[in-house]
Amino acid sequence: MSEAGGRGFGCRVPQRAPWSFVAATAALCLVSATSVCRAVAAPMSREEKQKLGNQVLEMFDHAYGNYMEHAYPADELMPLTCRGRVRGQEPSRGDVDDALGKFSLTLIDSLDTLVVLNKTKEFEDAVRKVLRDVNLDNDVVVSVFETNIRVLGGLLGGHSLAIMLKEKGEYMQWYNDELLQMAKQLGYRLLPAFNTTSGLPYPRINLKFGIRKPEARTGTETDTCTACAGTLILEFAALSRFTGATIFEEYARKALDFLWEKRQRSSNLVGVTINIHTGDWVRKDSGVGAGIDSYYEYLLKAYVLLGDDSFLERFNTHYDAIMRYISQPPLLLDVHIHKPMLNARTWMDALLAFFPGLQVLKGDIRPAIETHEMLYQVIKKHNFLPEAFTTDFRVHWAQHPLRPEFAESTYFLYKATGDPYYLEVGKTLIENLNKYARVPCGFAAMKDVRTGSHEDRMDSFFLAEMFKYLYLLFADKEDIIFDIEDYIFTTEAHLLPLWLSTTNRSISKKNTTSGYTELDDSNFDWTCPNTQILFPNDPLYAQSIREPLKNVVDKSCPRGIIRVREESFRSGAKPPLRARDFMATNPEHLEILKKMGVSLIHLKDGRVQLVQHAIQAASSIDAEDGLRFMQEMIELSSQQQKEQQLPPRAVQIVSHPFFGRVVLTAGPAQFGLDLSKHKETRGFVASSKPYNGCSELTNPEAVMGKIALIQRGQCMFAEKARNIQNAGAIGGIVIDDNEGSSSDTAPLFQMAGDGKDTDDIKIPMLFLFSKEGSIILDAIREYEEVEVLLSDKAKDRDPEMENEEQPSSENDSQNQSTEQIVSLSQTVDLVDRETPDESFLSSHSESLSPADTEDARSTSSSEQTSNPTESHETTSLDGECTDLDNHLQEQSEAEEDSNPNASWGKKVQPIDSILADWSEDIEAFEMMEKDEL
Repeated sequence: MSEAGGRGFGCRVPQRAPWSFVAATAALCLVSATSVCRAVAAPMSREEKQKLGNQVLEMFDHAYGNYMEHAYPADELMPLTCRGRVRGQEPSRGDVDDALGKFSLTLIDSLDTLVVLNKTKEFEDAVRKVLRDVNLDNDVVVSVFETNIRVLGGLLGGHSLAIMLKEKGEYMQWYNDELLQMAKQLGYRLLPAFNTTSGLPYPRINLKFGIRKPEARTGTETDTCTACAGTLILEFAALSRFTGATIFEEYARKALDFLWEKRQRSSNLVGVTINIHTGDWVRKDSGVGAGIDSYYEYLLKAYVLLGDDSFLERFNTHYDAIMRYISQPPLLLDVHIHKPMLNARTWMDALLAFFPGLQVLKGDIRPAIETHEMLYQVIKKHNFLPEAFTTDFRVHWAQHPLRPEFAESTYFLYKATGDPYYLEVGKTLIENLNKYARVPCGFAAMKDVRTGSHEDRMDSFFLAEMFKYLYLLFADKEDIIFDIEDYIFTTEAHLLPLWLSTTNRSISKKNTTSGYTELDDSNFDWTCPNTQILFPNDPLYAQSIREPLKNVVDKSCPRGIIRVREESFRSGAKPPLRARDFMATNPEHLEILKKMGVSLIHLKDGRVQLVQHAIQAASSIDAEDGLRFMQEMIELSSQQQKEQQLPPRAVQIVSHPFFGRVVLTAGPAQFGLDLSKHKETRGFVASSKPYNGCSELTNPEAVMGKIALIQRGQCMFAEKARNIQNAGAIGGIVIDDNEGSSSDTAPLFQMAGDGKDTDDIKIPMLFLFSKEGSIILDAIREYEEVEVLLSDKAKDRDPEMENEEQPSSENDSQNQSTEQIVSLSQTVDLVDRETPDESFLSSHSESLSPADTEDARSTSSSEQTSNPTESHETTSLDGECTDLDNHLQEQSEAEEDSNPNASWGKKVQPIDSILADWSEDIEAFEMMEKDEL
């Protein structure tokens, strides 16, 4: 996760200039920009800004308080089930769990947030808890990258503000660098990861046993992501400057030097994944999103924090390449490092949302405004930024783990321009979080932004960053108890003091990289925002940049938005053949394919296979056109297969005390009422007898006019549907009979028919796993009458109904429920699980999202993709459409820890106990709604 810097500006300063000069220069830029921008629109009143700031404080209290009550000392809160996530006690999520080390991650990540939000007493209590409870030598394999930015960064940020508070004389008078000593201990535990010939660290390490020992269970990896190896210098240099132990900064510098040395010299770009032993690029695509993002960020911030010009020159060199090849305003598209004019993919990931903030730090405001506005339009369409979306703004990966990068860029754009427009953007973010992500035990990540369903996940970075940036967005200088301009933000938004630049400077700053060029002053264009350039005689300058992008998401992507090399449009030449236009029976198209080095092979089963040999192309330009055509054909095939699948549906509990806040993602049926074409079905639920629904119901009076609950198994789904329909049910929910099954560990299913005509089934049928179905069953046991809404996506809750059904009892008036969700993936195969006569469509993931397989911020890029620069590529055509069989398969789950500490037991609560804890939260939320109205 890449977060742009705390300065807000990237003003060039002399290497030995005092940092007060930097702050003064930045302040001058800010004042000038603000005075111009505020003529654009009426500024938000001080009262409204205070109100929004207070709302952010309440939201943080809701998230942090529930973590401390229901999860601590676990690493993270599971907000739907109101318990802590403990490594080894929950189903493994693969690489995402590498951030968890049984070191109370969320508490450490939140330390400096508490001070920024003026919660100094809570900060003092939190520091005491960390010193008392946190152990850093656990036998657990963790991500070096995540542990560095979250835990080491969190300890250093906490130490930085602890000594600041101690100097002020009111708080932390007892503090004696205890957090720094913990940080030093952790730093030494991470150092064995750097034991490679290249100096690039291993991606993972065992906190207790290090690397390569038999008991370490790690050390065999060969690859790491560029960001994983290049996002260490701030924390490691700060640790060296604080303690005087130079080894940390030396190791981090060596890793950065190696990455710079291995850049592609003709394009000055770096790839996503690199071999830590040989330095060979494993994945040769390049962008500013997942896998690379914070490498660029730390080059610029290392210059700001350490005052080393070599870091600035490296950044400027990379930035020039980014703007030359990757930036296609307002898009930022990955390219091949060896062929940078050729796009590597046609979608963007959410992590690139940090980049406008980094451009503000650089001082390049115009493209920052453009990309930020495009991202905001995507958010307005989906309420949140999908984990990935295509160049024509369709959802590619639907998850949203409450990432803070967009809020970060919003904050820095407001600091740079003073434009109140960005305050309104921040207000929208607050409203969406409260409306769609807030649950009784915290804030839940979005499993699918299209349906509004949730995931039982609240990552530590949500507290470390989101609330920090949102609060600073609306805070005036007097609202913060220290000068934020004296610090720089790390990628996890932890605060490091700028005075470190002049402390313990025993490390040589002379660059040792071969082939280094003299610093080119032309690279310093746009280094400091100049209002005469940013707003040239026009106070509406920023607005004029945004205006053309207002409807960019709602319009279809113009053909020219995908880069085509100018050279390909030679005089009199036609544009390259696009996959969507190709016809296998068109002789002209076949001739074009031949020119591009693409040949057709007719298979015995009637299909046509496409094969490209770049060496057979008429020219290098034609070869690139051919590669692009093959990639487009693969994308087109994937999209066609997706369109053949039914999208997930939603089961929403709307009765008291849930009021629509519980959204369960359900698998659809290939028969019965299509909820996407008809109005949703709403009704109370009732269990059928027999529960399997495989024979005539013996309790038709109980299910008449209701939605029947049926257990999976023993007969066909269509037979179950007919039996409950004959009993008068208006819909059906099939609950998995495999106890404990959950969306955490299994893909969702589509229910198939019985091979016969199913037109007689007129009611909607949906499928829930056991864990999700138990939410409804538990609610029935607790409240007897439970009403649900079956629909194609979650609906806004009905505040009138909530007010009408609000009980007079104080304890009952607060009740809401948890929610569980599951995800629907893409390609389908007929599967029979246990019952031979039960027909099932099983969905297997066609492409794996970072949220499902690995956190894209910490990925070591184990994701396998075809090498885009290879000269041989194949795909198949069935008639004129592509039929691809080589879908990516989910990786096996990481090994769970077998002996968790007894003190880390799950905190499982019955539903009535959970509901009783929510009174203050509901009152607060109702107060916010009243204010809104």
